[in-house]
Amino acid sequence: MKVLTAMCPLLIVLGLAGTNAALAAAPADAVPPPTTSLTRQIEAVDRDLFDAFNGCELKKLESFFSPALEFYHDLNGVTWTRERFIGDVQKNVCRKFRRELVTGTLEVYPLGQWGAMYSGTHRFCQAGATRCEGIGRFMHILENRDGAWRITRIVSYDHRAAP
Repeated sequence: MKVLTAMCPLLIVLGLAGTNAALAAAPADAVPPPTTSLTRQIEAVDRDLFDAFNGCELKKLESFFSPALEFYHDLNGVTWTRERFIGDVQKNVCRKFRRELVTGTLEVYPLGQWGAMYSGTHRFCQAGATRCEGIGRFMHILENRDGAWRITRIVSYDHRAAP
């Protein structure tokens, strides 16, 4: 639990995952199914985003977010801008923690022609640790403007000690 408490600023960086119960209850034609192409694009965004995050490449990391980023975190509240978010990463995360996506948890859904949302579960690991001690769920909302994906909203929740 010591790691979880220390990781709270880190966890501000990452977003939410939700259940699909509401989607499952909706008629099959109510929500367009995710496309394989879209899923591949978002998987690449997530991989590149967290390569930059884990490597503390702040300029590259900044490029993944809208300047008006909103980040909602179950333990730490709200961060209202990309600038503040990147500052928090630099101060509280760089070279202290890394993020790992839990295999098989990523879900991607289109948001019309505007963008997409994706969610999943991720673990947080102290630098140099072989075992990840924290886990949480996330959802990112992305806008696609002229072929460039930018995260506009993050919700990060259900943070707890990893099993």
